[in-house]
Amino acid sequence: MPGRKASEATRRQQILRAAYDVAIHEGLEALTIRTVAQRAGLSTGLILFHSRTKDELVLAVLDHLLATTTVLQVTDDIRQIVSPRDRLLALLRREMWRLSSEPRRTRLFFEFWELGLKQRRVRARMRRELDRYREAFRPIAEEVLIAAPSRFAGVTADGLAAVSVSFIKGCAVQSMIDPGNVNIDEFIAATQGLFGAA
Repeated sequence: MPGRKASEATRRQQILRAAYDVAIHEGLEALTIRTVAQRAGLSTGLILFHSRTKDELVLAVLDHLLATTTVLQVTDDIRQIVSPRDRLLALLRREMWRLSSEPRRTRLFFEFWELGLKQRRVRARMRRELDRYREAFRPIAEEVLIAAPSRFAGVTADGLAAVSVSFIKGCAVQSMIDPGNVNIDEFIAATQGLFGAA
């Protein structure tokens, strides 16, 4: 007696998980309909039914990567910090830890960045999400500037948001380059030093 068929949504998730797994462990070059089918334990025909082309599959992996990488969540414990500067530093600390904990994700991000140099749709998606991530820092950056105008003379909220994201992304890049020797606490201490003493 044949087993029950999986729902379309379940099957799509199974395919996406397999595609992401191939990309994160073997790179975008290895991401083919055949390798995804093998990883998912499905036929290539079923993969093509759900993702009509390899490009569609690649974009689905990109969307998943961005949705789990460039999303900034300001949790209640961070919101409750009274000092805007300390709130921003706590947010930087959490994001540095989060994005540096998976160097393969950073490597895959840069593979997509390189692909975006050739493919407009990839480039547009990445730019939109990176802009959104940076923009998510803007409200807290504005609060920091209002609270300490002399410390940040000549700095705009957009500039402080961009520098904040640069710290985070730079830390993630270092974790990709030298995963065994990245000291997140040192990165955070250096960031606090650049922001000035409390």
